Amino acid sequence: MSVIIASASSSVDEIVAQLTEAVHEHRLQPGTKLREDEVCEIFGVSRTLVRQALRSMEYDGLLTIKKNKGAFVSKPTLKEAREVFQARALLEPCTARSAAERATPADIDRLKRHINEEHDALDRDEAGLALKLSGEFHVAIAQIADQHTIEQFLRQLISRSSLVIALYWRRRNALCESNAHHALVDAIRDADGDRAEDLMKGHLLDLLSQLDLRERPEGPVSLKDALQL
Repeated sequence: MSVIIASASSSVDEIVAQLTEAVHEHRLQPGTKLREDEVCEIFGVSRTLVRQALRSMEYDGLLTIKKNKGAFVSKPTLKEAREVFQARALLEPCTARSAAERATPADIDRLKRHINEEHDALDRDEAGLALKLSGEFHVAIAQIADQHTIEQFLRQLISRSSLVIALYWRRRNALCESNAHHALVDAIRDADGDRAEDLMKGHLLDLLSQLDLRERPEGPVSLKDALQL
């Protein structure tokens, strides 16, 4: 996906949005250093705005800022990787049940659109974008469940999941498989809370099992390459 940079007038939110997208789509790999001067040059802004943007991303768990060393795309450890999915496994099954109890036909259509967009991205070999869309699918379920506090937790956990998958996925199908999402939508549509809960549990376990938690592939690239300038 191409990224358009605003000329000399990017806001903090715009910087955060574009850098976050590059992380979620795996164009910026875990461990990549974000040099302040390079970010300033690319976005045409002051160091003050860049530092605000980087601190915001640190708060979201996407960056690690090291004193006297700079900002780096976060690189979850094996322990952190497991904890992220353990936390999701505690939260998301109950959220799926609640969504099944509340979903409207419009909500079901929304989830189906997510699946179609994810399919299209995979067909174009845009695995990073497909992963981002998959995460948004899970957030949408929390929104349908009307669980605002859990939704905020899930956003952070899903961001961390993207980093975990970038580091530890074995192969392309470490992405959320479309069949699992279709089955979840069917259960939510049928107002079958038990089935939705069980499917979400199994889905997250399957995703975790497809990660190779013994390897850390390398892959930092330049910021300009990641933003596709």
